[in-house]
Amino acid sequence: MRFVMPLSLLACLLALLVLRGLATNEAFHDSRIAVSVDKTTVPDHLLKGGPVIDARGDRNEHPVSYRIPDRTAVLSFDDGPSPEWTPKILEVLAARDVRADFFVTGAMATRHPELIRQIVADGHELGVHTFTHPDLVYQSHARISWELAQTQLALAGVAGVHSALFRPPYSSDATAMDDWNYPVIKYVGARGYLTAFIDRDTDDWKRPGVDSIVKAAMPAKPGAGALILLHDAGGDRSQTLAALVQIIDRLQEQGYRFTTVSEALGASSATVPVHGFQLWAGKGFVWATGVAVLTLPVLVGLLAVVGFLNFGRFALMLVLAPLHARRSRRGNAWGPPVTEPVTVLVPAYNERECIANTLRSLAASDHPIEVIVIDDGSTDGTADIVEEMALPFVRLVRQANGGKSSALNTGIAAASYDLVVMMDGDTVFEPSTVRELVQPFGDPAIGAVAGNAKVGNRDSLIGAWQHIEYVLGHNLDRRMYDMLGVIPTIPGAVGAFRKEALRRVGGMSDDTLAEDTDITIAVLCDGWRIVYAERARAWTEAPASLQQLWSQRYRWSYGSMQAMWKHRGAVTSRGPAGRFGRLGLPLVVMFGVVAPLLAPLVDLFLLYGVLFGDAPITLTSWGGFILLQAAMSWYAFRLDGEKPWHLISLPIQQLVYRQLMYIVLLQSAITAVTGGRLRWQKLRRTGEVAAPVEA
Repeated sequence: MRFVMPLSLLACLLALLVLRGLATNEAFHDSRIAVSVDKTTVPDHLLKGGPVIDARGDRNEHPVSYRIPDRTAVLSFDDGPSPEWTPKILEVLAARDVRADFFVTGAMATRHPELIRQIVADGHELGVHTFTHPDLVYQSHARISWELAQTQLALAGVAGVHSALFRPPYSSDATAMDDWNYPVIKYVGARGYLTAFIDRDTDDWKRPGVDSIVKAAMPAKPGAGALILLHDAGGDRSQTLAALVQIIDRLQEQGYRFTTVSEALGASSATVPVHGFQLWAGKGFVWATGVAVLTLPVLVGLLAVVGFLNFGRFALMLVLAPLHARRSRRGNAWGPPVTEPVTVLVPAYNERECIANTLRSLAASDHPIEVIVIDDGSTDGTADIVEEMALPFVRLVRQANGGKSSALNTGIAAASYDLVVMMDGDTVFEPSTVRELVQPFGDPAIGAVAGNAKVGNRDSLIGAWQHIEYVLGHNLDRRMYDMLGVIPTIPGAVGAFRKEALRRVGGMSDDTLAEDTDITIAVLCDGWRIVYAERARAWTEAPASLQQLWSQRYRWSYGSMQAMWKHRGAVTSRGPAGRFGRLGLPLVVMFGVVAPLLAPLVDLFLLYGVLFGDAPITLTSWGGFILLQAAMSWYAFRLDGEKPWHLISLPIQQLVYRQLMYIVLLQSAITAVTGGRLRWQKLRRTGEVAAPVEA
């Protein structure tokens, strides 16, 4: 159920893109036009008959054709309605009291509903000209049925009518029927449509000149009936408009009457009103299409925001990360070496698989330490394992289960030294980790230090994805934030604080589920500097399954949002809090919340572009983005001293892992907005990160 709402939202956005593509004739667009001369299957009487073909019902096996009666002219207009030309054509027809047939496309009908309503109100007859104007010869029966049905939905939605009159795109007179399009006529006829070809094709879309259009519209024989083809859309129809006046005047002078196809054949109008479900289904379809057309500029704007944020983040990283690396290479950047002992706090809840490895790694530390393990009401014998190890530098404190913040506060109160290192019970340190972590405290202005958390179990696909995320998304980001002086999170797996800084902000808080982000922001707002020590490496066991990964990231995302909201007042504060509020907090919100939430738009437009747009250009653009990601990842791996072979899985990570993170973040945002509560969720550990691994 946790995937239902986010995936439903993505599906709705994709549906809106497709609807918009349909309305603008971009989706499912097929520009192929068939050319055939074989007529072996077309009955001879149809080729020599009139322009109207009836293959409905019992006549499907033996279609018949009808001619327009003598001294009768039917004006027909294809491809509309057009907001520029259709109203002008309607004015000419109304001024001369002439009724005509308008063969409209569903795409144009949904975009200009007021014109369809005006055509019906003026007494003209509507015909179906498909939805997206493809040559039906190349389309499957399912696609033909869809083209017809969607157009009928559009007509029902905009004018409350259906039409039983049909004209195929790219059609001509009946003599042009061939072995390719004749089956289409029969298939459409079996679905109740009367097909109207033409007697006179003016070729007005070629803009041959007004005189040529008028001449082409005149009947082949004096007094013969004529079904005349003109266009009210598809380009500049000024010549059509000028020729229309002359065509009507000249034919009226010859004694012609003007009428519709149905009336010319002595039948009731093909345009009939609809009611009930068909009417409301059409209204819903048109409403959704209208929303889609209006939504696209918003989605495009949001896509631009995503691009701006991602490229802006990359640019900041490229500028600031090298500066941070250069500073880190200066070994005495902070002042005199820090050699005094420090306290290492290890809050532990049901960590029997990992706690021994954690303590053994601390035993190898090359910096003097005391270790306090705070057993937070474990039920799996974690405390017993600590006691059995009997390490002289380790103190065990037992307490009833109160959560990680409570355990850390207990440890802080028991700490013997002024510098406090915090780590998780599933993490192992390298021998130099503590020493590297506390060296920045040589600068008295520094109140906390973030270490370099690394994924230990990186050999699985999920582990490799998280490894890439940690190196690129966490550590490279942390370098950038360090240079800006606004590191928002000290990882719970490896971080250090001055006891004085912790005391001044009231210690660890359980107001949020991201106590590490909460305390980091609090220390920043209190005026302390926070820096990143890249060589202070800690190896942690990342979630090994999608279920565990979901649980962890859901808590992280939700907790981070809680922390941001808790410290929102910093935006209007003065001093250090104001600096973070007006610089750090917006960056964290933009890069950590807005950009990831909007990132799926990239994939939606990718999917839309591949299916309905220019696939080569779309795939090339997406490939360029992946190459940029790969270049940034390679650079991050190089700075961190990591072998880049795990980057082989980067394209799959972008398609799968990033979507999972989006769903997690969206679900967290929904929980936060709706006021839901999320409990701490303990992950199952395996203890496979047994010892420090050389990078």
